[in-house]
Amino acid sequence: MEKIILGIDPGTQILGYSLLEISDNKPKVLALDVLYLKKISTFNLRIRKIFDSTLRIIDTFHPDHLAIEAPFFGKNVQSMLKLGRAQGVAIAAAMSRDLSYSEYEPAFIKQTVTGNGNAGKEQVASMLRSLMEFPSEPHYLDATDALAVAYTCFVERSNPYADIRTLLKPQNKKHTKSRRKSWADFVSTNPDLVQN
Repeated sequence: MEKIILGIDPGTQILGYSLLEISDNKPKVLALDVLYLKKISTFNLRIRKIFDSTLRIIDTFHPDHLAIEAPFFGKNVQSMLKLGRAQGVAIAAAMSRDLSYSEYEPAFIKQTVTGNGNAGKEQVASMLRSLMEFPSEPHYLDATDALAVAYTCFVERSNPYADIRTLLKPQNKKHTKSRRKSWADFVSTNPDLVQN
């Protein structure tokens, strides 16, 4: 059964996107490109362009799932907030077309592709080149970052234990202790994960 994963590396200046076709459990790159947004004067128009372009990509390629990189927590709060808006708009466009989506932390993506959660963009692109052929050489590493997100989704969904791992994986390790004080608390908040 063939499936197509749309991978997005959100950005408000350059947004990377890729389409990965899975056939017989083998990934094949269908598209690899970026939306170049720097020339668009206002932030609101950039957000609108992200929404419209995501819809156009979905309507052209008919993906089955969206895989998107989660905003990372950097020093610049304003940049992080803008990045979160770009991500949210892309997710909203996908949901308006009834697409499911998965969100992946940058370190998890790098770990999945290269085996090193601190790998640079160049290392990620190089490893992806060794794993599969690209239709053309991308001009920006944001495109290969988007491919890395789609590839991470493929790897995770190929693993028969992926669903249970996703349920058990804490969303933010820094706040895990404050949300869960004991096993009793975990059991009371997750009764569907407990077997008798």
